[in-house]
Amino acid sequence: MRNWHDGYTAETEYTYGYYTELNPLRTQLLLLSWGIQPPKVGTACELGFGQGMSVNIHAAAGTTRWYGTDFSPAQTAFAQELAQVSGNGAVLSDDSFQQFCARTDLPDFDFIAQHGIWSWISPENQACIVDFLARKLKPGGVLYISYNTQAGWAAMAPIRDLMEQHSRVLSAPGQDLLSRVGSALSFVKGMLETKPRYLQVNPSIAVRMQQIGEMDANYVAHEFFNHYWQPASFAVIDPVLRAAKLEFAGSAAYVDHVLPLNLTPEQLDFLVRIPDASFRETTGDFMLNRQFRQDYWVKGGRRLNAHEQGTALRALRFMLVASREQISMKASGALGEADLDPLAYGALLDVFGDYEPHSIGGLEGDLRGNGIDLGALLQMILVLCHKSCIVQVQEDAAIALARPATARLNRHLLQKALGRTDLAALASPVTGGGIGVLHLQQLFLLARQEGQQTAQAWAAFAWPVLRRLQQAMVRDGILLSGEDENLAEITIHARSFGVGVLPILLALGVAEEAVPNCPDGAPCEA
Repeated sequence: MRNWHDGYTAETEYTYGYYTELNPLRTQLLLLSWGIQPPKVGTACELGFGQGMSVNIHAAAGTTRWYGTDFSPAQTAFAQELAQVSGNGAVLSDDSFQQFCARTDLPDFDFIAQHGIWSWISPENQACIVDFLARKLKPGGVLYISYNTQAGWAAMAPIRDLMEQHSRVLSAPGQDLLSRVGSALSFVKGMLETKPRYLQVNPSIAVRMQQIGEMDANYVAHEFFNHYWQPASFAVIDPVLRAAKLEFAGSAAYVDHVLPLNLTPEQLDFLVRIPDASFRETTGDFMLNRQFRQDYWVKGGRRLNAHEQGTALRALRFMLVASREQISMKASGALGEADLDPLAYGALLDVFGDYEPHSIGGLEGDLRGNGIDLGALLQMILVLCHKSCIVQVQEDAAIALARPATARLNRHLLQKALGRTDLAALASPVTGGGIGVLHLQQLFLLARQEGQQTAQAWAAFAWPVLRRLQQAMVRDGILLSGEDENLAEITIHARSFGVGVLPILLALGVAEEAVPNCPDGAPCEA
């Protein structure tokens, strides 16, 4: 009889990350840019939701009814707590994949997501999920799937196996998982210091191991110490998902669709001459040395004609979510940094500078005098989405419906910031998804909710919390120790937050609008 976790790491908690690729709204720009009709997502499912941050944020911030499962009862309990507090209607269980996929009480789904699951589960569970997709994903529905890619992990795979074997064979009896992880990392480090020929042939391993050593230990445990760990090429995944009537739509990563950031002209020319689409994707992973694929697949997606595509694209709305003054005219990809056209991007950012939603059609009209057509505008929007400068905005009716649940969820998460630092996202009814908010900024928001109205008051609220959590501020790379120094530094951050961040969080519906008056009756300045 198999154990309940079926070879997956269960001795330590998974991290509390939020993953924007799981937001159904996010699929619209990419699917439409590929000429595919996006589904209207009424029901969605996340397989392996971890701590449940993503599934709860999306259930609270959108109008979609979410279902999901995660094998860990502790993680499911946390996820169910968030669902109950927010009242977002998410139906979450700790069923195994085989139990969940066999349930008869589930609806058919418009969107199914599995982030960081495929490469770390057994072949039996993979087959179970494929059968589930064939039966439960609606025609026209979308799958989001991510997995480790063979091209980028080929040299590291034997080292991963060595670490996992060390944790089983040479660890002391009764040693906990994180200690076993530390011992395995130390063992590999010692081996590499002997200059083995494997390192000479694969010099990148030293850099990769250094990076792993700097990662969160819980993440390392879940990433590298499962029994099953199998990177796959696109050519292997393609026929498996096609058997479930799915077709590859494209990468869920915005940057992958800005080709000059990733591929040289010679590489592009080489790839376009490959007639088979699946083989072209596999070859492209070698060009990029890709480690992790994030893809959207569709089940019988309807192809749009040019008029339908243009009409639907022009209706999409976006808004600025970064300080206009701090946005650089550079973008990064696999080839490094590239300069952006300051005139074209400057004109676009000037329009976005009011922090209001703008449709692509409206932007097209605003920029017509700058010689920017729809194709060029789409490329610029993809670049700004990749840089996290703009986000897509959902319909006004959906925003209004989402506000109560996101407010409840955010208040609950902000209260948790009093005792922990690892919940780094809040829900936005405007985007239908999550927005990254640093722990210190969460404390400022909480102080503001409790009636504190100035930067000095926010800092005075935050400092005892940080001290209790054994946190301190850093200035110029130096850890501050005294209370006065820390308060002064926190106050600087609070003033910056009030001027540059708070207006954006208000526009996104993450911060609550009410601002109390000062004793003299006038609105207080931050």
